[in-house]
Amino acid sequence: MKKILAISILVFLVGYAIYYAINPSNVRVGVTEGNAAPDFELTTLDGEMMSLSNLQGKKVIVNFWATWCPPCRSEMPDMEKIHHEFGDDVVIAAVNLTSSEKNTELVEKFVKELNLTFPVLLDEKGAINKQFEVLSYPTSYIIDEDGIITSKFVGAMTYEQMKDLLELE
Repeated sequence: MKKILAISILVFLVGYAIYYAINPSNVRVGVTEGNAAPDFELTTLDGEMMSLSNLQGKKVIVNFWATWCPPCRSEMPDMEKIHHEFGDDVVIAAVNLTSSEKNTELVEKFVKELNLTFPVLLDEKGAINKQFEVLSYPTSYIIDEDGIITSKFVGAMTYEQMKDLLELE
């Protein structure tokens, strides 16, 4: 009787493991490559609400930055170029760590000075930065049309690196 019970449990566990290993509907949410990006909703500098889930169907660069970060400043013109050239297919979602800024006027000044036209989102409490485990600035996540993280890039990206990571031609 013990053998039958042990075999039954073993068969059940093997079947359970196989089912969950091949079931594609169980996409894990997380901040590593291959996981679905965690959804968030933030207010833009223009006062609009923007959520990551509403951007599905487009490639997205979620870029975490701050005005006091020199490498962030250096990559912004290349992001603007991507936004202008591929704006129908690619969304730049620049998440400002607003809790580290003196005030939002500084963010507005920065955006105007660099003539940035892509969405700038305000992470006023740093919650999204924590959710995405951002440890240094800039940090960017490349997210595909299905909401899956395809890569994480720490540091300033160039135009060519953005195009390569987004698989644009």
